[in-house]
Amino acid sequence: MFELLAEKIREQIVITEEQFEFCKTLFIPKKLRKRQYLLQEGDVCRYTAFVEKGMLRTFTVDEKGNEPILQFSFEGWWIADLYSFLTEEPSIYNIEALENCELLLITKSSWDELLEKVPAFERYFRILIQNNLIATQKRLMSSLNETAEEKYKKLMENFPGCLQRVPQHMIASYLGITPETLSRIRGQLASVKSK
Repeated sequence: MFELLAEKIREQIVITEEQFEFCKTLFIPKKLRKRQYLLQEGDVCRYTAFVEKGMLRTFTVDEKGNEPILQFSFEGWWIADLYSFLTEEPSIYNIEALENCELLLITKSSWDELLEKVPAFERYFRILIQNNLIATQKRLMSSLNETAEEKYKKLMENFPGCLQRVPQHMIASYLGITPETLSRIRGQLASVKSK
């Protein structure tokens, strides 16, 4: 179950087999069924999770019952409310499985132990956090400056598999547009392709 985690870690840092074996002892394997929650709003995020298999979404629920989606997380990605995880403050997010998932969970105390005993992981998580910050800033600028069609095209380019795995209303929510607008954009792009 740890093959993908090993691959993703070794893409960023060099660690020995002994260090990775120690790393494995700190994780808790967890399976989630489709629609099951890893985290619910108001709870403290006790784990950061590595996605071995499946896909999840991080979202909130607004006063009208809409569910704006912050992110999708696929195989090989990490997912958590990092603020809640690090501060032990209640989360404002929900994290839900969109498919049956296999996760590797690590608690804050185990995470701290890993960083202390294998210093290379300090670099690994720094790289992940800085990449996440860059992606978040790009997404924010995209939401402020790009048209709905531009946002959809960028999603198709960057995450083509997402379109087959995620319901259209969730794609629309992620892009900050209505399902009707998404349907219109998809129709326009399909008609351009068929010409």
